[in-house]
Parts: sequence; structure tokens; C-alpha cells
Amino acid sequence: MRAALATRTCAAPIAQQAPNTKGYALRIHAIQTGRVRIKQAQIEGRGHGLLRQLKPILSADWAEWTPVYAFAIEHPDGVIVVDTGSGTHLKSLPRWHPYFQLSVRFDIEPEQEIGPQLQSLGIGAGDVKTVVLTHFHIDHDGGLAHFQSSRIFADRSEIARAAGIAGAMRGYLPKRWPTWFDPQPIIWQPASYGPFARTAPITKDGNVVAVPTPGHTPDHLSVIVCDGDELIFLAGDASYLESTMRRGVVDGVSPDEVEARATLMNIRKLCAQSPAVYLPAHDPQSAQRLHERRSASASYSRKPNNQTCSAASWPPSATSVTPVM
Repeated sequence: MRAALATRTCAAPIAQQAPNTKGYALRIHAIQTGRVRIKQAQIEGRGHGLLRQLKPILSADWAEWTPVYAFAIEHPDGVIVVDTGSGTHLKSLPRWHPYFQLSVRFDIEPEQEIGPQLQSLGIGAGDVKTVVLTHFHIDHDGGLAHFQSSRIFADRSEIARAAGIAGAMRGYLPKRWPTWFDPQPIIWQPASYGPFARTAPITKDGNVVAVPTPGHTPDHLSVIVCDGDELIFLAGDASYLESTMRRGVVDGVSPDEVEARATLMNIRKLCAQSPAVYLPAHDPQSAQRLHERRSASASYSRKPNNQTCSAASWPPSATSVTPVM
């Protein structure tokens, strides 16, 4: 299967819009950093409580190989990378951890890591000013080594949760972080974005903003890009698929099922309010949906006077937007 993978074009088609209301065009790249194979019970949780969380280890029902996407946003403030994808080091995982031995497999070659793929798009290491990690699972922080000169942000509690021996027990790999790695905490502000009560603007114009999407991990976040009259929702692992988000199906590893279900409800509410292209990191259709700007909102009936991205109350005012950078 590796030979077949090597023949693919790693970088997905580039989605480019006409200049938005701020007077410039955004370019968003979906970058596939290899593939991962997990259990079907991880993609769609089976049962409830502890049993649901054990099924991804105990089940023998493997899902098909799925992509591992990272995203790059070309913005006047500098290139913003959302998640860093997989790295070749993930083909060898700690033997002592049952999840790593029984529940996950990676397939990635050096040229498929995010650094070389950004270079092929004409984006150098110095062009990436900001990296935002939705969470610290190994297929989202696996390309950190390519961003030594970038400022790297994540939720404060997620940073603490992933660190040390306790982090390793939870399935993070802090010992594989670069020695220089010093992530900075996202600064949440009490300004709502649709159903999300807190936000963290990533850019000065407020067109790229983080929102809390707890569930997959307790402090998971997602990134929303406001481009013209539509939203691009970079979901991370808020769900593995657009279809599971639509159905409100919680995955098999979320620690708090109620919290995860509430996040999926908030995402559906946002999709009902504004045209939104929903892009999970492992959905095989994410790159094509980005290329076609295919909106998840088509599944929801919106009120005639609903606010679109360009007319939304975000940002609340030019002076109230304080970016994390």
C-alpha cells in the first residue's frame, strides 16, 4: 500500500477566493501528511461511559486508512498553520502503551511531512508566523520540528494536560517534542462567535479566530476562517467526519460524552446560521470540500435574515480585536 501512496499528490488543491470584504484574497491549503488507520469504534463511539472508551482498543474492526490533514492559511499577517500533521517518527510507537500497539497505524514518508509540502507550495519556514494546535495528539503535533521559527499556540490546559508522565499515559508523546518547543497559551476573550461563548482572534482583522470545541480532548479548539461570505471551519478532531458531526455522534475517545455532544450541537448551530465549509482533519472528503467550497450549511434551513460571515457581528469592533500574536 505504501507504493500506491507514494504516487499521490500530497498537497490538496488550493482554494482561492476573490478579495473578501477586507480587500485581500485568502488562500487556504489542505495538506495531507500521510495516512492513519484506527478502529471504527474510535471514529463512531459504540456504547457509553468507560466501555465506549475501551472499544477502540478492544475492537477488532479496523476502519479504512484515512488522511491526516494539516491546513495552511495565507494571510497578510503571515502564513498560519493549523495543526502540523504526522511525522515519520510515528511509524515507530512506544511498545508499552496499549493504544499505540493495538489501535493505530501510520503510513507516511519524509516528503509527505508538512515542511517539504509547504516548500513545494512556495511557503518557506520563515513565512509561517503562527502555528495553532487544535490539540496535542500525535498526528497533530507530529510536524512540530519544521516550525522552530514560528510562534506556536494552543489552549493553556491542553498544554498542561499533554506534558510529562501523565501526558504520556493519556496518549501524548511529549518526549518527542523538539527541545526548543515552548508553546504559548491561547488568550480567550469573552466575545461570542455564534454559539461559541469565547473566542481568540488569531489575526489583527479578526478574520481568523479560534473557538473552544471541547470533546475529543477536554481543551480541544478549532479555527474559523471568515472568507468573503462564508466560513471555513478547521475542525481538528471535533469529529472525524462531517457526517458524524451532522448526526451528533461522539467519537470513541472523548473523555466527556456530554461535553463532546454539546460541541457538535454548537457546530451544527453555526452551520445553520452561516454558510460554513466543515473540514475535519481525518475526513477523506475534506480537501475536495475545500476545493469546491461545499458547505455543510446546505443541510440546514437558515432563517431568511440570518447573518452571513461578512455581515456577522464578529469582530465586535476594530479596537476590541487583540490577536494572540
